[in-house]
Amino acid sequence: MTQEFSRRRFLQTTGTTAIAAPLGLLAPRGHAAAGTLTIAYNVALPSWDPTTGASAVNPTIQSIYKAVFDSYIDQNPNLSFKPGILTKWGWNADKTKVMLTVRENAFWHDGSPVTAEDVAWSLERAGDPKGGNPIQFVWGKIGNFKIEGNTVTADVKEFEPTLFPWMAFLTGYLLPKKAYMAAGAEGWEGKPIGSGPYMVDKFERNGFVRLKAFPKYWGPKPAFETVIIKFVPDAMSRVAEVETGAADLTLEIPYEEMKRLKGKGLQGGAHPVSDIGMIFLTSKDIMLDANVRKAMAHAIDKKAIVQKLLLGNATAIDTLQAPQYMAFDKSISVKYDPALSKQLLAQSGYSPAKPVKFKMQTTRGFKPKDFEMVQAIAGMWRKVGIEAEIEVYEIAKHYELRAQHALAPAAFYNWGNSIGDPSTSTGFAMFTHSPHSAWKTKDVDDQIGPLWGEKDEAKRIAGYKKVDRYIAENAMVIPLLQYHQPVVYRKGLKFTPHTAGFVLPQNIAPA
Repeated sequence: MTQEFSRRRFLQTTGTTAIAAPLGLLAPRGHAAAGTLTIAYNVALPSWDPTTGASAVNPTIQSIYKAVFDSYIDQNPNLSFKPGILTKWGWNADKTKVMLTVRENAFWHDGSPVTAEDVAWSLERAGDPKGGNPIQFVWGKIGNFKIEGNTVTADVKEFEPTLFPWMAFLTGYLLPKKAYMAAGAEGWEGKPIGSGPYMVDKFERNGFVRLKAFPKYWGPKPAFETVIIKFVPDAMSRVAEVETGAADLTLEIPYEEMKRLKGKGLQGGAHPVSDIGMIFLTSKDIMLDANVRKAMAHAIDKKAIVQKLLLGNATAIDTLQAPQYMAFDKSISVKYDPALSKQLLAQSGYSPAKPVKFKMQTTRGFKPKDFEMVQAIAGMWRKVGIEAEIEVYEIAKHYELRAQHALAPAAFYNWGNSIGDPSTSTGFAMFTHSPHSAWKTKDVDDQIGPLWGEKDEAKRIAGYKKVDRYIAENAMVIPLLQYHQPVVYRKGLKFTPHTAGFVLPQNIAPA
């Protein structure tokens, strides 16, 4: 399979919006019940198959999946990798084979052991073009699986430098072969079975999920026997949940509310995560004018947005790499220079008296201050001769339009990349054959294309740094900031921040 053809197999990411269940109907409430942890979560869970369909590549629900299912490879809070169901993994000398060692002391929630056959079947299923895995273009690059004891080997059909990082990323979960085949896809939704620290006890779609600790889990025993995750998409409703004690912990609330709640005796803070806020630019119509794009980029005072709007709870960035990403290059800079913006616009016949006009899309409340941030940017643009009409939409609509290459000329978005690889930031966001991209031009493709299969890691990373510089200099996307994730919780809890933005119930314990 060629690199270009495999990229065409990307499936679009789809978001979901849910209505919170009425407060008080989800007993037990908060910490009123001993051994129970209640989390007010910001999105709902649409599916219990973490390996197929659009929800499998929704970064915001991975915390729930990781409570129930094991990844092949796990991650520490600093994004370094550690054993999951696989205790060892690697290539042979010429990278024509992969060798995987399967943990021997793991069990499924029905009590049966996790086997090497489960791992081989899960990977083979993930690589099946007809299987519905959105990351099939990665998993399909290995095949001819062989099992010997607890070791799985496979042939490399096409080299993929990020194969093992993907085993800790989106869709990188294994499922039980026998249980899944017996239940079928529809039956599975009613009784999902994982091998993670928690079992599904009760699930009400768009309402909540109740989890019970799995007594035969191979890893550390969770501190809480019962976990209730309420789906509360409205930020202020989440504030009310934790303020009234109806929930023990919540996340992604306004920074002002985080500060206020801490003043009322709750704990928490905002910690850097691997999510970045960015403005997609669509490669058509007015955005084909480089002067307009560059003027947009130079007119944004990112540091002012971080300090005044986000109260310092973010890090300004100028490329699609956050500081923790492996291809981050701090020498790439796009300066704030409104005078230069005016000069660039004048070259194309625009000015404050005769502004360039276009639509800009954004979510409202999906991330802290997203709409307010876009409002502030529109105000900065207006001063130099850019008039942006703001349109608010749901995140699901963003995914739909992006897959159709039908986003507005500018569209605000939150990009998650918990493995920190440049292919899963710059590569996916800017390569033409990805439905995740809005900018689609040959000059960028010619630079990214060869990097997909580059075996020399140093050369691959250097290549992405080079294309990042080219994209920044030509303003083909406008990165804004790395988010700091706000998490607030009651006293008596210990919460460890995760750079991937995961809020894992198994990592929360009494203080």
